Amino acid sequence: MTFTPIVGTLAYLLDRNSDAVLMIRRNARPGDEHFGKVNGLGGKLEADESVVAGLRREPDEEAGVELISFALRGTITWSNFGPKGQDWLAFIFLVDRWKGRPPSANEEGTLEWVPRNRLLEACSTDSSQRTGAELPMWDGDRHFVPLVFDSDPRAFYGTMPYDNQRAKSWTFERL
Repeated sequence: MTFTPIVGTLAYLLDRNSDAVLMIRRNARPGDEHFGKVNGLGGKLEADESVVAGLRREPDEEAGVELISFALRGTITWSNFGPKGQDWLAFIFLVDRWKGRPPSANEEGTLEWVPRNRLLEACSTDSSQRTGAELPMWDGDRHFVPLVFDSDPRAFYGTMPYDNQRAKSWTFERL
């Protein structure tokens, strides 16, 4: 079976001064397939748009910021993802410099700065390591989000099939 994914970008803006990550809490539209989840900034590429152009456009639309410095941290293929069971290929970026000041909300939900340690604790696969209130993220995010922030300079290339809105497995390699 041929894999014909939706192609998108996902950006994690890291404020190194406060060691916090800009996240969107998708709480504005109850019909949103991501409703109730916290995620990085991003979305689908438009026709005839490069990955970098899509990466620059999405945070501008969602948070009013212009990206200055960013690095590709990895790619992920998701199959049967979300309520619609869609296939995705996402390019995951860490952004460490931008211009502009994000508003507190947009049409999709609330924008909030989440301390990086809280985000990484929420990603722990060992529930005894999770402290405080958990962040409501997609089930599979806990597998790849730590790779976005680790010190390994190599990009990761992962695949994560979903079933019934839960990750069935996670495999990746770094080159």
